Amino acid sequence: MSTRIHLPTGWVTFVFTDIEGSTRLAQLLGPDYRPVLREHRRLLRRTIAATEGAELLTEGDSFFLAFADASAALTACLTAQRALANHDWPTSEAAPRVRMGLHTGWAEPRDGEYASPEVHRAARVAAAAHGGQVLCSASAARHADPLPPGASLLDLGLHRLRGFDDRERLFQLVAPGLERQFPRPRTADAVAHNLPTQVTSFVGRQAERAELRRLMEAHRLVTVLGAGGTGKTRLAVELAADLVDSHPDGVWFVDIATVTDPGLVAFAVAAVLGLRPEPGRPVVDTLVEYAAGRRMLIVLDTCDAQPVASADVISRLLAGGTGVRVLATSREPFGLLGEVVWRIPPLSVDPPVAGAESDAVALLLDRTAAARGGRQPDPAESADLRRVVQRLDGLPLAIELAAARLRVLSVGQLAERLDDVLGTLDAGRDVPESPPAERAWTGNQQDTVDLVAAAVGLSPPSPATRAVQRSATERHLTMQATVTWSYRTLGPRAARLLRWLSVFAGPVDLSTVEWLLADDPLDPLSVLVDKSMVLAEPHASGSTYRMLDPIRAYAARRLAEAGEEEAARNRHVAWSAHALERAHLGPDGRPVTLSLYALDPLAGESRAALRWCAVGGSARAGLRLAGGLDQWWRERGLAREGRLWLSRLYGRLAETGERVPEAELAAAYHMHSLHAGADGEFVEELRFSQRAEAAARQAGDAGLLARVLAGRAAPLVDMGQFAEAERVCREVIDWAHRQDVVGDALLAVYALAELLWRRGALDEAAELLGAARPVEAARPLDRGRRSVDMLLGMVALARNDLIAAHEHLVVALRSRMAHGFHGRACDTLHAMAVRCAVGGDLATAARLFGAAQATRASLRSTAGIHGAYWAEQQAELRLRMGDAAFDAAYGEGADLGLEEAAAVALGVEHPDLAADSTRFHTRASPPRPVPPRQPSGAPDRHTEHA
Repeated sequence: MSTRIHLPTGWVTFVFTDIEGSTRLAQLLGPDYRPVLREHRRLLRRTIAATEGAELLTEGDSFFLAFADASAALTACLTAQRALANHDWPTSEAAPRVRMGLHTGWAEPRDGEYASPEVHRAARVAAAAHGGQVLCSASAARHADPLPPGASLLDLGLHRLRGFDDRERLFQLVAPGLERQFPRPRTADAVAHNLPTQVTSFVGRQAERAELRRLMEAHRLVTVLGAGGTGKTRLAVELAADLVDSHPDGVWFVDIATVTDPGLVAFAVAAVLGLRPEPGRPVVDTLVEYAAGRRMLIVLDTCDAQPVASADVISRLLAGGTGVRVLATSREPFGLLGEVVWRIPPLSVDPPVAGAESDAVALLLDRTAAARGGRQPDPAESADLRRVVQRLDGLPLAIELAAARLRVLSVGQLAERLDDVLGTLDAGRDVPESPPAERAWTGNQQDTVDLVAAAVGLSPPSPATRAVQRSATERHLTMQATVTWSYRTLGPRAARLLRWLSVFAGPVDLSTVEWLLADDPLDPLSVLVDKSMVLAEPHASGSTYRMLDPIRAYAARRLAEAGEEEAARNRHVAWSAHALERAHLGPDGRPVTLSLYALDPLAGESRAALRWCAVGGSARAGLRLAGGLDQWWRERGLAREGRLWLSRLYGRLAETGERVPEAELAAAYHMHSLHAGADGEFVEELRFSQRAEAAARQAGDAGLLARVLAGRAAPLVDMGQFAEAERVCREVIDWAHRQDVVGDALLAVYALAELLWRRGALDEAAELLGAARPVEAARPLDRGRRSVDMLLGMVALARNDLIAAHEHLVVALRSRMAHGFHGRACDTLHAMAVRCAVGGDLATAARLFGAAQATRASLRSTAGIHGAYWAEQQAELRLRMGDAAFDAAYGEGADLGLEEAAAVALGVEHPDLAADSTRFHTRASPPRPVPPRQPSGAPDRHTEHA
């Protein structure tokens, strides 16, 4: 001790010091510890003597000092730390790490000691420090004027010291020669967590949050798995905030993305928990010992940055104590015993209930309002908002980036630009080169890890390493950076599979992936699923696999950069053609009745294949694909889309000079003619009909020529030339009989039957249709439409044969609905409405009229040669019911979907079952339907021969 003890009075600055981990150091050094302790005391006493401090107590490795001047106390601590750091210790492990704490308070000595709470406060300030660190209270900071030369005080914020109810603001002494970065102070804060503060609101995810919480309550290790940008970190942080109260020893967040060496993962976790390396002991042992007796939750974020090291630390922590729980986020699972893997879904794009917004739309609305200075999007933009989130697959990061674009674009403009997802979202978002701004202690995890790594002999981070660290923290600035983060971890086979899968527009099954690669894809596919770059969706029939749109766009870029695009997309075109062909065949490979429902799932892939054919592939292959979609386009109200693709393919042919056989051109022109007629483009219809005939004659295929010639009547009917159309139909049918290709002339048979019905030649029409029935039944492409039954039902209605009309129309409607011919089902609904009106069920008739018209409008199709007849029957029904009753029933029907309306029509009672059926007794004849009249103008285009 000092030879002359003079205890200051009044404003006294108390200093406490001790060696951090002294017990462990003594065990490590053994007999060599005593010289180290003695040298430590000598250095501190020399400093105290130079600054006129009073040594009150020395016990073991600790000192209790008092200073009359706070500046002198800080100078003493600074000098002592520099002396300790610069001293030549026997080994680096033998160097003692001394922590120091200062507090200034009013005190008076009594009998050579201080009995004051200020002493206890100073002791608690020292207890909050780490080895090598100097902390002082706010009072000491105020009184320390001036500070030592070159020194400053870093405000660490308010902290609750053990044993004190109030919060104390702590400051760290910063000066040359002193360490700067330390873990958070060891204080008894009321809120025991270091969860990052969020600057934006948390939107949606209520169901996922509740499900994840149930898992955390039941399991000790839960891994939130998902692709980059799916919101794993944000959901984990929000859930962890809910769990703070149930973990008395804290909830601690560790960002593994900033860790650049596997050996530093344990250091990163220890740093967040306020632990420092102990000499001669692995830090993971220190970590496990500390956590063993505590109830805490550790949130490890972005573990895919160091998956193996993270898994090792997690397994050690869980094995070391039952009170520790781990919530991890990653793009791939650890495969640890007891791990529960929970895959985070994209935000829902479908509203949970009518009138509510989906989570994805709600997020876009919230972020758009923020981007536009609080102004909400216009209600007129609602449909475009839904288009945007659907195009972005509900990916939260993509939605956040999209909202930023809405500062300068309308929602509609943004939706139109999303064919290039990455280019639109990442425009003007280059990752900055400059390092991020320095942050307070809550964000000093990486610097702490660097220092402790240096202490155990690892090299300091290089500029390249620092660049990786920046890329880790900035990986969510752009979509491309987010996906690159995962892509760079893939092996060659998995990377190639990801690139090639980008050619698919939607989910694919395992056999499709095998077909694409001509190789067993199970191993690389498993890697992609584990890394969350491909989503596996299990079904009873087998799993399907899909990529989120932003990942697909990234993979497509990589495909082009690798020079593989042409090969991959041509393979996809071949698969699409094969899939369309298989839709027409049964399991035994033989043709089956065409069902357009089988083509519905292929529409997206077919469009993707057509797009490639039109810009970089084979136009001939594209024409074959278009032929497979002919009826699907027209029956789904997409004839205009079909014409657009055909026109683009013609342009590709002109550009490349690719040779296409005349027969294939004739089929394409014929299809184009039918589509133009369905769209009401009669001049275009006639032009392509003539081109089709010329090409078919060049080809010399009698069946093809019959099909093309059978379509010649359509433009004549559309232009009101009914007599000429009838003459052409008869000529084609006679020619087809002579050439023995009558099946290929069915369109002419249907057209002639319609023309005969129109002018009242019902017997001839019925005879013609009766002969056509076996021909239709033998043709898989045509029999699902049941056009013969539909037209026989129309003939029966004109004859006032309610029973025959009902039976034929029910057969036609049931088959058309069963096989997906929605446009033709509208015709049958109209006919069933007439049948109900004739049978006296006026309300049902009005409902079916309303449903048929609403469906036809949604399909953008027209009524064809029967249009005038439907209008007359509807007008008659209005007169019989009265405007109010008719409008009410018609409006009720307009609210029905097609399937609901078909169910109503098929539920109409058979005339034989009616109580007043003529089969059981005679009654007055029902009102006759208005016979079809000869309209002066051309009818709208949607007929059985189309």
